[in-house]
Amino acid sequence: MVKHFLDITGDTCPLTFVKTKLLLEGMVAGDIAVVRLKGAEPLGNVPRSVREHGHEVISLEAEKSQAPSEDNVHVLTLRKATDQSFNNTE
Repeated sequence: MVKHFLDITGDTCPLTFVKTKLLLEGMVAGDIAVVRLKGAEPLGNVPRSVREHGHEVISLEAEKSQAPSEDNVHVLTLRKATDQSFNNTE
């Protein structure tokens, strides 16, 4: 069940991941969040940074009403790592 939502479509890097990281820090391990993002840089950087911090990217898809393109809005669904799974990635 999604408990958290963040829209960073109006932001640019590095602020896109900074806001995503702040969201993750306020979440409980195992919580799921949906993040809306737009543009080639956030589309590549945010999911990569989420994984590098030990969290799970569940999916990354263009919003249903749009054809796939880097400039369109994408929806990133992620799960905050448990303390144990984060330690396993170090």
